[in-house]
Amino acid sequence: MAGMNVVGDLFGAGKMFLPQVIKSARVMKKAVAYLLPFMEAEKLAAAKKREAAGLAALEEKGRGVVVMSTVKGDVHDIGKNIVGVVLGCNNYTIIDTGVMCNSRDILAACVENKADILGCSGLITPSLDEMVTVAKEMERTGLTIPLLIGGATTSKMHTAVKVAPNYPSGFAMHVLDASRAVSVCESLLNDKKKVEFMEDVREQYEELREDHYASLASRKFLTLEKARAKMLVVDWNTLAIPTPNLLGCKTYVDYDLKELIPYIDWNPFFQVWQLRGKYPNRGYPKLFDDESVGEEAKKLHNDAVKLIDEIIENKTLKASGVVGIWPANSVGDDIEVYNADGSGEKLGTFHTLRQQEEREDGTYYALSDFIAPKSSGKTDYIGAFAVSAGFGCEEVCAELRRQNDDYKGIMMEAVADRLAEAFAELLHHKMRIDLWGYAPDEKLSADDMLKTKYQGIRPAPGYPTQPDHTEKSFMWELIKADQAVGIDLTDSLAMLPAASVSALCFANECSTYFQVGKVCKDQIVEYAKRKGQTLEEAEKWMGPYLGYDPDAAAKK
Repeated sequence: MAGMNVVGDLFGAGKMFLPQVIKSARVMKKAVAYLLPFMEAEKLAAAKKREAAGLAALEEKGRGVVVMSTVKGDVHDIGKNIVGVVLGCNNYTIIDTGVMCNSRDILAACVENKADILGCSGLITPSLDEMVTVAKEMERTGLTIPLLIGGATTSKMHTAVKVAPNYPSGFAMHVLDASRAVSVCESLLNDKKKVEFMEDVREQYEELREDHYASLASRKFLTLEKARAKMLVVDWNTLAIPTPNLLGCKTYVDYDLKELIPYIDWNPFFQVWQLRGKYPNRGYPKLFDDESVGEEAKKLHNDAVKLIDEIIENKTLKASGVVGIWPANSVGDDIEVYNADGSGEKLGTFHTLRQQEEREDGTYYALSDFIAPKSSGKTDYIGAFAVSAGFGCEEVCAELRRQNDDYKGIMMEAVADRLAEAFAELLHHKMRIDLWGYAPDEKLSADDMLKTKYQGIRPAPGYPTQPDHTEKSFMWELIKADQAVGIDLTDSLAMLPAASVSALCFANECSTYFQVGKVCKDQIVEYAKRKGQTLEEAEKWMGPYLGYDPDAAAKK
């Protein structure tokens, strides 16, 4: 452990890289596993000697106990696992409650293990509300240990505005990544530093809250009516709408992983491992030329390529997916989807959101703008797909953890994510040139595809162009990804397996990615009615995108 303390210190000082830390932890854990029976025997003998001498038993305690959980409805845990390993290297006792943990079980684990700190993580936007729920429950039950928040969608602002105010008796803080976690925990558990550290953070968060509410007050929006008046204008009389070669669904089971390799985007992989080059060597493959991280990035990449070869040879992971294309028309800001048999039967509706934040660019987009309106008399089409390369990943990673091989376990999860994204890229390519066939002569390199130089878009539910996760529900009714290939949705509409990707697909040459941004209450009220939701439900799912404070009335 003395050696691991040195590793932890070097990482904290920026003199060691995360992959080196995780590899060091693997060596330490395997050594401890071998030595544990001998250590336990020595401990027992020493305890008997103290008892015979009339001395009290010695209480063993590391630097502190940290309970770590991925919140209810969320299945993503790579970041949590990395932080857990790094803290373990620094002599913290880690209690990992796993994924999809409700607040009751999280708090029970804290009490049972006499936790000093609770860390909650999540990737999808609905997880933000679950973190607020955890904070409220901690306040209600009188638990006062520090609450640390982390994960891709989390932020210092959200923690300051939504989480911390619901835990006034305790302390809540956002932690950006594993490199910050150690110093934060050390400050919170150091009696000499704790009070000043917490006061500094509270002051920062108070300023952030003031900035947030001032920003809401100063933002300028168009009314929904005026935004619609500035929607994208398309001449549907002259725009050609190709008839897809495929109508309905097509399933791909146990897809050849070798075909996915050219489509891999390696940049997010290096971000997971916190290897970031400096200009001009940012991004893959320029990262390999960086004086600081280049050598370690090459080693990491080689390990990943070797693991992919091993996965293919041993059939460790399986990739499967389903894609579909249907007739469709827009009606206002919604998109009606019709039966693929040509009967005109309406299968359901996708609901889209329109930009409202005032800006110089005169067009205020909604996804419905890219589909021919029903009033045009033209039949348009919409596509959807869901793919996963995570089948088998959970079981393999659990076994690797039992073998104390955190490095390979985290690498397996990171590689599965890359393969899933590559599958999405490949399948979208197949749609453009064949299944839909609206760009049969497309000649783009994999790099060009990653730069989205193709015609059409594939926005994913829960992301800036299509921020509402609940739209996945109708998507799943269409493609039946759960029945067809086994990609399920959790209560919070996260996909399971975790290494999964889904999207809607638009062929229109005018279609473009955009950020919906903040929206006003007039739109949310109408949106809720169109979807058959209560206003409260719509505000819950759209929380990060609200351009107003839904709790303002309660605060007066």
